[in-house]
Amino acid sequence: MSEPNGKPSPNQPQNKPPGPPGSDPRRVNFGSMSMILLVVALVLAIFAWNSSPTNYGTTVPYSFFYSQLQKNMVRTVTFHGEILTGKWKTVPEERPEGLTGSLAEQFNTVLLPEMVGNEGLQKILDEKKVEYIVTPISVVGVGDLFVWVLLPLVFLYFMWSMLRRSSDPFGAGGMMGGFIRSPARRFEKSEKSATFDDVAGLKSAKQDLQEVVEFLKNPRRFTRLGAKIPKGVLLVGPPGTGKTLLARATAGEAGVPFFSINGSEFIQMFVGVGATRVRDLFKTAREAAPCIVFIDEIDAVGRVRGAGVGGGHDEREQTLNQILSEMDGFQQGETVIVLAATNRSDVLDPALLRPGRFDRHVTVDLPARDGRLGILKVHTRKVPLSDAVDLDALAKTTMGYSGAELEKLVNEAALKAAREDKRAVDMSDFRYAQDIVTMGAPRDEKMDRKEKELTAWHEAGHAILAWAQEGMDPVHKVSIVPRGRTLGVTQLMPESEIHNLGERRLKARIVMTMGGRAAEKMIFNEYSAGAQGDIEQATQIARRMVARWGMSDLIGPVAFRQSEEHPFLGKEMHTYREFSEETTRQIDIEVQRIIKECETSAFELLIQYRAQMEALVNALLESEDLEREQVEKILGERPFPTPASEVNSNL
Repeated sequence: MSEPNGKPSPNQPQNKPPGPPGSDPRRVNFGSMSMILLVVALVLAIFAWNSSPTNYGTTVPYSFFYSQLQKNMVRTVTFHGEILTGKWKTVPEERPEGLTGSLAEQFNTVLLPEMVGNEGLQKILDEKKVEYIVTPISVVGVGDLFVWVLLPLVFLYFMWSMLRRSSDPFGAGGMMGGFIRSPARRFEKSEKSATFDDVAGLKSAKQDLQEVVEFLKNPRRFTRLGAKIPKGVLLVGPPGTGKTLLARATAGEAGVPFFSINGSEFIQMFVGVGATRVRDLFKTAREAAPCIVFIDEIDAVGRVRGAGVGGGHDEREQTLNQILSEMDGFQQGETVIVLAATNRSDVLDPALLRPGRFDRHVTVDLPARDGRLGILKVHTRKVPLSDAVDLDALAKTTMGYSGAELEKLVNEAALKAAREDKRAVDMSDFRYAQDIVTMGAPRDEKMDRKEKELTAWHEAGHAILAWAQEGMDPVHKVSIVPRGRTLGVTQLMPESEIHNLGERRLKARIVMTMGGRAAEKMIFNEYSAGAQGDIEQATQIARRMVARWGMSDLIGPVAFRQSEEHPFLGKEMHTYREFSEETTRQIDIEVQRIIKECETSAFELLIQYRAQMEALVNALLESEDLEREQVEKILGERPFPTPASEVNSNL
């Protein structure tokens, strides 16, 4: 590739030797050299083994040799230290004890220690007129063979490998070749490739990425008018919303290779390794263009530079600098798109988000009702469902669920049906799975009677105040079965989704939250520690009403933000405030006023509907779990019409 002025592209290697791609005649072929050394070692080993006296003829005991010598059956003898070899005049007919097979014309035996160098044996040989020769050669065993033959060859091979690798320590065959190579996994187009049909919901996100697909398929359609396609696309959203699946579906729609890597896989203990891995990844991507490079959890490597406790991190910052440099190095004609995913876009370095790098941000949010219905249909394709299963009702009652949680919901329902040997999954399995996802599995321990009654009154207080107030969703389920870290739960079922709440509905939520504590005080004349979570939730809503949403006449429409960032994420190390201590005191006073007023309203409503609360408590103590139909039958018609939902309201 050349630039318009005729100069070679900076990405094109210079003075590359001729030959097929990936070959370099200046390097010694690793496989050929290894084969040569192996053959030489094998030949030397065979030669040394065959030259050993112990492999000469048939091995016989010394006593047998001596008896045949007395019978004048020995023709020649050669002394090899403690080993004696020779030939028979004629092969003896008798056999040594324990010998199987026939005797050969040659033989070898081991001399007794007292016979080594003994002149008496030589006199007997002279008397029998047997020719003999004395040589200084001794036995060559396996240990001697390794020390004198194989060990030098192993040493030479090691030295040759070190010298070869030292010429290019960071190359593919270098000493650190496997360590600094990019660990990105490559996925090619196949029949199992994900497409946008596998991604239910997320219509706006798929529309934004459809332009990327069109560019990868037909780049000239855009470049002929001078348009520049974004080099990087950042997918931002909560965990489990399908960012990785969306990236794979983009590659599947475009039919191009897909390189996937996690941001943490770049980071190593050695400074410079991450940057080298980045260079290797982008070099491989350019060779495979058009393609998509997907970096998951990019916040692991792309956080703000020079910030956080103890200053910056050399290895991470060098890796980030290399990513920025590589994205700047893309030429206009290179069809390489970088997709990245994160759920912490607020901690990313501004240089990573500027135009020219990740200049297009795609929000992947929690699915709406239609999106949840589509996700449930995708995950139930291979799950046999009974005729009574209503996926639309499930989508309605799973508001706030992510795609991963909906997948878990279907899987838990299928597991329960399988444990009970059912042929199809029914609604009871999905209700059980919904409890597992929301609250966890039931605990084994049982509550005593007093604690059970306390929990029943607590949950009944929540349910009554949700039923009796205008602006609250219908009660979906009330349970006093211990699950996870809770002793009971009151679930509300939203009728529809809204994203903006008024002051009345927020106060109604606080009143309902304080209902459990108020019921405990009414019946048992004391408060319990079980209301800790309720108090925290009520305080959080009230503080946001006062300090962020301007719902206090005393404070006014002013936002008083206090830092909630963790210092290790590269943000503030201390609580940062732009208001006085007097303002802080007034905010605290207003928060306390709102919560106390709501608690007073909770007491008044519980006194008004005391009969309904007692009926609900008796039913809870009897069955422990009450569904929506049972609750409505006990409480009767609501005093106010059912309102729109407040879930997903950014509380």
